[in-house]
Parts: sequence; structure tokens; C-alpha cells
Amino acid sequence: MTTDVPVMLDIALAAVRRGTRRLKTQSVQQVIAKGNRDAATDLDHTIEREILAFLAERTPDIDRFGEESGGNPATPNRWVLDPVDGTLNLIHGLPLYGISLALTDGIRPLLGVISLPTLDRTYSGAPGIGAWCNGEAIAPSAISVLPDAMIAIGDYGTGDDAPERNGVAVALHSALAPIVGKVRMLGSAAVDLALVADGTLDASITLGNRDWDMAAGVAIARAAGAAVTDTDGSPHDSTALTTIVTAPRLTGSVLNILATATTGTRYDRRAASC
Repeated sequence: MTTDVPVMLDIALAAVRRGTRRLKTQSVQQVIAKGNRDAATDLDHTIEREILAFLAERTPDIDRFGEESGGNPATPNRWVLDPVDGTLNLIHGLPLYGISLALTDGIRPLLGVISLPTLDRTYSGAPGIGAWCNGEAIAPSAISVLPDAMIAIGDYGTGDDAPERNGVAVALHSALAPIVGKVRMLGSAAVDLALVADGTLDASITLGNRDWDMAAGVAIARAAGAAVTDTDGSPHDSTALTTIVTAPRLTGSVLNILATATTGTRYDRRAASC
């Protein structure tokens, strides 16, 4: 299927605006337990239904996948939505959360839109076209040395793979702490990647790669000019084990530290290729 990316980007922006209005005007009425130390809210479900219904009306030939309602994750061309990325931040009143919507071809995201309503920022972008925040062009930072860098690390994990993932995260913190300017854990992949795209953060390291979490931010960061890779520096796509997004001049330094922290684990692509 041929995709008119600029047209689809306009549709994605219109869809996300609908959800943003709800996040700005409605409060959480119900918290719904979801798995190990995770939760959704009535707002997650309401926003997801509204956005997916809008997309079904405007692009009936494109499948849709939502974090809360699911869908067919193997469909080549599909919309991928996280209605509230950073739900626990929302529940606790920490104003770092947002709506994340991407259109993917099953391998890489073609475009992304992220709305951070408490910051009054809407990010959008498509590789090869450009990236914007509130309509203004954005670019990653020019930081080139780790002592000057602020780096975000994704949340500690839950579920069956949590012990190994969290062990790697602890090792990563230990490796970064003595040499990096600052380390942050903000609790939202959408926030992390948008802020690398606009140069606020200098890198983001996430030990995971779920489409609804990462796809929109990956598209925007890549469109802005950030480097987006897997652990070993190979280009990031749907098969990547991790999501590493960096200011271009920091990529090598970040990957070197990551290699130390992941040695001998399932995140070590070098071990997998031996």
C-alpha cells in the first residue's frame, strides 16, 4: 500500500488533538489494575476508543492497534496507539505523560505524533520530512561528551523478565553515575524520546521495544536527526531488543557504556551473534 505520509501526519495530529482535549479537561475516575505493578485508568480506555474510532473513520483501510484494546500486531501497515504513556505518573499527579500515536509499516514507524498536554507541547515528525514541536522545527542537542550530557533511562521492568532487565538497569546506572552529567528516570518513553528529539535531553536508553511505547518517539527523534539504534549500534526497527536514542555526537560513548552493562545478558547482541 502506498502511504501519503504528509496526509497521514495531518490525520494523526487531528486524532491526537481529540485525546489531548480529554486529558486537559477530564480527571481520572477509575484506576484499573493491569498486571504486575501496572495500571490503566478510565481515561486510557476512553481516549483509546475515541482516537481509534476517528482513525477507523478517516483511514478504514489501515489496521489499528491500541495498548488497552489490542489488535493485530503483525499487520504490516497499522496505527499504533498508547492513549496515555506514563499512566502511573498521571495517577500520582506527576505531570509527565502523554499520548503517543504512530503509523508503522510493520518494521519501522513512518510517522509519529506525541502530545504532552501538561507542557502544552505537541511533537510530530516523519523520517525524511522533518520534526516539529508546536509547528516549530526541532533538532537534537550538539553535546559531544558525557560529562555535559543529561541521559534518561527507562523504567525498571515488571513481569517475567524483570530480574534480568532490572539487573542490567542497575549496572547501567552504576556505569553512568561517575561520568555522566545527570541521569533521569521520567517514567514515560514518549516524554523521553520527544525531549531527546528537541535537544532537552541528550540521550534516552530503554531496555525494551514495544511499538505502542516507542514507535511515535522513534519516528520523531529520527526525523529530528537523532541517532536511533539497538544495543549494538545497528539501526533500530521492530526486531530491536532495546531503544537507544542519542544526540548524534554521543552515540559511540553511550553504546560503549551500554555494552559494558549488557555483557552476557540477552540484551547483548554481540553474544547472540557468536
